[in-house]
Amino acid sequence: MLVLTREIGETFSIGDDITVQILGITGNQVRLGIDAPQHVKIHRAEVYKRIAARLQQMAAQTSGT
Repeated sequence: MLVLTREIGETFSIGDDITVQILGITGNQVRLGIDAPQHVKIHRAEVYKRIAARLQQMAAQTSGT
């Protein structure tokens, strides 16, 4: 895992077409702005887990198990 130290207003890049900017820091919360192509899906981990579970559930229903 790469660990970065950034200040408000600073950015970092992921690949050639994704930029993440630190928008604000309040207590232990960090606000991020993410600039990415529209085809790149960005989800918080807890949302992604729900989506993956739902897709797995739908696949199981489709296969009849």
